[in-house]
Amino acid sequence: MRTGYFYSLIFALLTSASIAAIAAPVAPSDAHKTPLVMDSSATSAVQKVDLNEADAATLQKELSGIGESKAKAIVTYRETNGPFASVDELLEVKGIGKAILDRNRDKLEVN
Repeated sequence: MRTGYFYSLIFALLTSASIAAIAAPVAPSDAHKTPLVMDSSATSAVQKVDLNEADAATLQKELSGIGESKAKAIVTYRETNGPFASVDELLEVKGIGKAILDRNRDKLEVN
């Protein structure tokens, strides 16, 4: 009987301590001081990936939906068929479909 009462008391103490920790006020941060309007020049500085110069690691890191095998396939296609003439030629690479190309079109360039 005593141990049950003791465990109930411990449970109530721990519960109230966790509620107090959750409800504690948070220190103010500097996040509210940042301006809500972004400079348009900061957003236009998107780094593009050149299909004819990028290695497999760069392609994998910078492009969404491109894993290690697709990045290697892009490099192999480029080595076999020569440099890409346009971004749309990426569709000729096995494993690259229209959805992946459309998702990454603004990140790609061909020099």
